[in-house]
Amino acid sequence: GNLVTAVLPAINSSCIKGKHSSHKYYIMYVFFSLLSAWTVFLNLQVIICISHFKKLHTPDNLIILSLAVADMLVGLIVIPLIETCWYFGDTFCDMFIIIMGLLISTSMCNLVLIAVDRYVALCHPLLYPQKITMTKTLISICLCWFFSSTYNIGYLVGGRYFEASQRSDECYGKCYLVISFSWIFNDLFFSFLLPCTLIITLYLRIFYVAHQQVKVLNSLMKSGKCVTEGSVRRKSESKAALTLGIIVTVYLLCYIPYCILYVTGSTVISSATMTFLLWTLYVNSGLNPLIYALFYRWFKISVKHILTFKIFEPASSLVDIFTDY
Repeated sequence: GNLVTAVLPAINSSCIKGKHSSHKYYIMYVFFSLLSAWTVFLNLQVIICISHFKKLHTPDNLIILSLAVADMLVGLIVIPLIETCWYFGDTFCDMFIIIMGLLISTSMCNLVLIAVDRYVALCHPLLYPQKITMTKTLISICLCWFFSSTYNIGYLVGGRYFEASQRSDECYGKCYLVISFSWIFNDLFFSFLLPCTLIITLYLRIFYVAHQQVKVLNSLMKSGKCVTEGSVRRKSESKAALTLGIIVTVYLLCYIPYCILYVTGSTVISSATMTFLLWTLYVNSGLNPLIYALFYRWFKISVKHILTFKIFEPASSLVDIFTDY
């Protein structure tokens, strides 16, 4: 059949682009374009919602906002530039590697912050207003982005230095990084195993406490005793923890295949499987807003305000989207 090929210099070191039939090639690009637009659009809704409505200016929503920014940038920068061949030169390749690593590690860092926030909210509710404030959360998010940037720049510099000492021939038209085994081990530990252990440990404790609180609340309601505002709030916190727990679980399920790819490399896994595993990570960036839409009524109401242009009305940011509808 008719094949779509890449135009690269006719030199021996040029990388060969994977060949696809023309109809398969165009189907892939339509899918990737739609996924990119979908990811950007949905996460932009989350960013506008939380930024615009003052009632949503809470520490946990601030972390969700940071996660949405990372997810939107994946859809805006990473997904459109995924190709088997690279056409933009070494400098842009290095920038792309840094940005991709930054967004992945920042997302994981945000999930750790979410787990810590929910842990304090449910397990130490009386200390939550003092321990978790908007200022402290904002500082934590800024530090998360800063250290993720610094780490990934160091990761690239270390990789390029190792690559220069190991590589015998250069492959033109590829954007990749050759990493030493020690870097792979350290990166796997600090970027995946350590944060995953923290997240899972915190959420096991969270769900245990939430389960106990729901049992107490149900027993009070069955006995006809007065249910205090604090009890209702704890039930609300439990629901929020469950929703964010689903987000964390979905992310980890999408992230684990990427780690398998990262450790084994192309020596064990076929090219098609590698592509599938990598794309499970990118698809996750478009899933979180769907989870918000399913579990958060405020998100549905906020999006309705945005799509009907009600956010441009005077004092629209002061609307109480929790009780006014």
